[in-house]
Amino acid sequence: MTRTRTHRRWISPVVAAVSILALAASLAAVAGAAGAAGASGTAATEKAKAGKPKKVESGTATLESADDPKLSGTVTFTQLADAVRVVVDVSGVDKPGQHGIHLHENGKCDHDPAGKHYTSAGGHFNPTAAQHACREATAHHAGDFGNIEIKPDGSGHLTVVTAMLSLGGPNSPIGKAVILHTGEDDCKTQPTGNSGGRLACGVVEAAGGGGH
Repeated sequence: MTRTRTHRRWISPVVAAVSILALAASLAAVAGAAGAAGASGTAATEKAKAGKPKKVESGTATLESADDPKLSGTVTFTQLADAVRVVVDVSGVDKPGQHGIHLHENGKCDHDPAGKHYTSAGGHFNPTAAQHACREATAHHAGDFGNIEIKPDGSGHLTVVTAMLSLGGPNSPIGKAVILHTGEDDCKTQPTGNSGGRLACGVVEAAGGGGH
């Protein structure tokens, strides 16, 4: 009888220890599964963020001229609530007075084989198939910015706010070319306003290298 009781007293602690170890292993497995699920969820969230296109808030074109090498300029596009603000600053322009400036449909600033400048930029950006006019008109090309006045010192500044552009979607200026012309846009001659030759060109790039 004494031996049996001793045997039972020895078994009880062992059973208790085994039970505790089993419970600890079970809790560890549950915690590991929860951690793996959390890590998986975080990875999925990060992957979704990485796959989402970055919202473009601004873009800039740097103007350069083949005929007027000392000419320089920038054209910045900034997204507002329901419009885009376009700011043009140029310097080093030889001829003072009014010069037409437009956003063109192609993002290329190349010359044709005959040497005509920046023909690769194509025509004015005109997604609504409107008639050419200056920006004050009710209907005009989305790329019609009108004229910039060049001062006797060769500098010029222009600010335009237009609801016809957006830095996201099909009406984005990103990847298109801005052209500064040699002459004044008369705001009526089709399809370019009789603005003369193409004096300077720059392609609009998103700030930070973002996409359309």
